[in-house]
Amino acid sequence: MRYELYYWPTIQGRGEFVRLALEEAGADYVDVARRRGKRGVPAMMKVLEDKRAARPPYAPPFLKAGKSIIAQTALILFYLGPRLNLAPRDEAGRLWVHQLQLTITDLVVHIHDTHHPVSGWLYYEEQRPAARRRTQDFWRYRVPKFLGYFERVLQHNGGTYMVGRRISYVDLSLFEIVEGLRYAFPKRMKRFERKVPGLIALRDRVAKRPRIKAYLASKRRIRFSQWGIYRYFKELDA
Repeated sequence: MRYELYYWPTIQGRGEFVRLALEEAGADYVDVARRRGKRGVPAMMKVLEDKRAARPPYAPPFLKAGKSIIAQTALILFYLGPRLNLAPRDEAGRLWVHQLQLTITDLVVHIHDTHHPVSGWLYYEEQRPAARRRTQDFWRYRVPKFLGYFERVLQHNGGTYMVGRRISYVDLSLFEIVEGLRYAFPKRMKRFERKVPGLIALRDRVAKRPRIKAYLASKRRIRFSQWGIYRYFKELDA
């Protein structure tokens, strides 16, 4: 099957978690909105704005697989996992991977809110004091709790992968979390990494996987910028 991924063409964002899974599996897919002309962003907006659709997606990312349209990052990965051999075969294992991915989804919200704690409709410069306060709380409470939790799960599973003995989409997603935090908070992350050596080693293992390595070096991998989930502001990286 050829999958169609719909997400904004200039940012990694939440769509990157899906891209990493598709790339690791060597899946046949097209990143629709990155196509030129009417076949790109206008095609994505046509799906979003279709008032006749009985089950429309709320927002990108969403995936078209045959006649099915699946939205929400964690649900897309829950669907793709067994099909791309990136999730356990048993139901309990699939639910456990999904639970971990939903926890990652919670963490992503906290990361985004460090630079936009008041409103996504306001510029960062309009909420600077709140962003500084939110970032302090994020690194004091949220990062140790979330990354400490994932570190504990990883070590309990033997220290190589998060679930079972094979890579899953959760491992790929945690790679993206580490990469994003390194971009947004290089100084803070460098100090914190010694507390989660297992996650850092996991990140390194994922980066060395042949298909992921090739993807990261390709033009298909959108670079981090000031328009995604992870944004660098010097004053927040004290």
